[in-house]
Amino acid sequence: MIRPARPQDAVAIHALIGELADYEKLRHEVDATPADIERDLFGTNPRVFAEIAQWQGELAGFALWFYNYSTFRGRHGVYLEDLFVRPAWRGRGIGKALIVTLARRCAAEGLARFQWSVLDWNTPAIQFYQSLGAQLTPEWLGCRLEGDALKKLADA
Repeated sequence: MIRPARPQDAVAIHALIGELADYEKLRHEVDATPADIERDLFGTNPRVFAEIAQWQGELAGFALWFYNYSTFRGRHGVYLEDLFVRPAWRGRGIGKALIVTLARRCAAEGLARFQWSVLDWNTPAIQFYQSLGAQLTPEWLGCRLEGDALKKLADA
């Protein structure tokens, strides 16, 4: 079952983020707290959203996403920030169901595109996304400012 996340899911979503960070060997980068998740997904002006996947009543995974905008297309799209299915639940179509849910949202809302990033070493994920028809876009490199570099630029 795929359903929109609810405020009472904030702690569980935070736990899934931690599991995803462990899988990506990035736990040291997690600063988010359950309170952050609750505020940002369920506050008065949410700018990020999540879908919850359950299998036989158990939390199996999640997709966290937000709207982006294509100036070339003149329409919004969806950016999938995180997709994670717990290892015990993989191979049951849960990841695909989460992706399909978001693709249907894009179609229903007339959005221009649905995009996400994947780590270059994550061969199983790359193969999974390609099996769904996703195209890798190696000509686009991700850029990020954070920490001291962000502060330095903001202070310029």
